Amino acid sequence: MLQQLGIVALGGALGATLRYAVSEWVSVDSFPYATLSVNLIGSFLLGVLAVGLAQNILSANMALLLGTGVLGAFTTMSTFSLETFEMFDQGQGSSAIVYIVLTMTLGPLLALLGWKLGESIFV
Repeated sequence: MLQQLGIVALGGALGATLRYAVSEWVSVDSFPYATLSVNLIGSFLLGVLAVGLAQNILSANMALLLGTGVLGAFTTMSTFSLETFEMFDQGQGSSAIVYIVLTMTLGPLLALLGWKLGESIFV
């Protein structure tokens, strides 16, 4: 159990660092492109990783490192939620709705595409 916690912590440190870097590189005040980007990239990559795990290409520890650790810290539902609330609060309801629709449609679609890519690679 302690080893698995360390693996997740190591991946989490890397994912959080990557998340911060993306927010610095993709800094646009008018729309939360950074959060949208990390959540969509994370959805796609988790789809790929899920197939690797299901096909026993990835070990359980590698799934903990990359999926739970890196991608868990890289993606951010809480920031998405706060940014959505802030857009509504600032009278940017249309932008907030676009943000919600993009996140909630493209995220699952990219996870599916990642899954299908994973199947073509790992199966």
